[in-house]
Amino acid sequence: MLTLMRNCRHLCKKAPFHFSYFPSVSPGSTNSTCTFQVQSLNYSTCHTIQGCDTWKRTRPPWRVMFFGTDDFAVESLKALNEFSKTTGALVEKLEVVTLPAAMPKELPVRKYAKQHKIVVHEWPSVGTCDQFDVGVVVSFGRLLPEDLILQFPYGILNVHPSLLPRWRGPAPVFHTILHGDKVTGVTVMKVRPKRFDVGPILMQEKLSVPPECTAEILGAMLAELGAKLLLLTLEALPSCIANAREQPKEGATFAPKLTSALRWIRWTEQNCKQIIQLHRALGKRMPLQTLWMGHTLRLLDIVEAHTILGTAENLMQYKTNAGSIHYHKDSNTLLVHCQDGLVGVKALIMKKKLSAADFYNGYLHQYVSFKSSDNAAWQFQTPKLEVKEKTSVQKKEIGV
Repeated sequence: MLTLMRNCRHLCKKAPFHFSYFPSVSPGSTNSTCTFQVQSLNYSTCHTIQGCDTWKRTRPPWRVMFFGTDDFAVESLKALNEFSKTTGALVEKLEVVTLPAAMPKELPVRKYAKQHKIVVHEWPSVGTCDQFDVGVVVSFGRLLPEDLILQFPYGILNVHPSLLPRWRGPAPVFHTILHGDKVTGVTVMKVRPKRFDVGPILMQEKLSVPPECTAEILGAMLAELGAKLLLLTLEALPSCIANAREQPKEGATFAPKLTSALRWIRWTEQNCKQIIQLHRALGKRMPLQTLWMGHTLRLLDIVEAHTILGTAENLMQYKTNAGSIHYHKDSNTLLVHCQDGLVGVKALIMKKKLSAADFYNGYLHQYVSFKSSDNAAWQFQTPKLEVKEKTSVQKKEIGV
């Protein structure tokens, strides 16, 4: 017992600590348990004669292990790094865990960490975590094992770009745009093992989705909001954890990974709104595709037809079969008929990038001029193999 007290005093000699000793005897037992409580300005812990628990700080600055990969994660990492260098710093120590690079191009988180001389660990080798207070995971894409989570006195926090429980999963921003949500937001929660995005909520804030917003624009907005909420959470971490609330069971939706099958436009099945939302969600990352005369075309710039033609009467004059193409010379736009109307295509790729005028003059014009009897042959089409691919994707998504 005396040895334990001496060891505790030795550990605490650099800061003003208060020791309390509580001998206790269980009713009907001759065995006693001796408990020492050690408290300081920034730490609290409890020691018994059987062993010692991990030191646990009660206020900033925190020692943070950051897990992340992409540009969304960089915004939070940047905030943590900047607040580790200010007076009254929120972060005392910061290290990074990221994934091995699958391509020659470096992951954004690794690149930022190297530029700012932050120690980097490559998953699954995370080093020792006993010198950290809390973990932070942002867009990491890996389930963290329970034994890793438990190594951090305050566990691991996750910054998730949706209003959980809506859009749990790896692609919440894209599904927010794809489904036309008007409101989204960011959730800071505690990570639980074995399942993604089910932990208790520490902080949450709403964000209105701007009209005609793309996934790239919304992702940048949510990354900035997420970094702000993360700092606010860390400023009052013990209080946030103590007041965490479980996610409601109602309203849970899933945001599975994007697949190449999504990029094929189904002209007979999808309406104008769905195609436009699909383009805004995927367009820059995975341009939408269609078939034309056996060639795969990537559609780069898809717009709403009413912004070109204006009135409903003007739209009606182009009404024909789904997939039919009309060239609108005044606006340099290909008008394509879908399930319930028209969408406009400004540019595409067929071997090389072409404007609507280039495609019409170089390819489409000859079929329109000769009024080919087989109109379906020069319409935009969806490949038949897409149905089979879609089925396998649906099965995979059910298991998410």
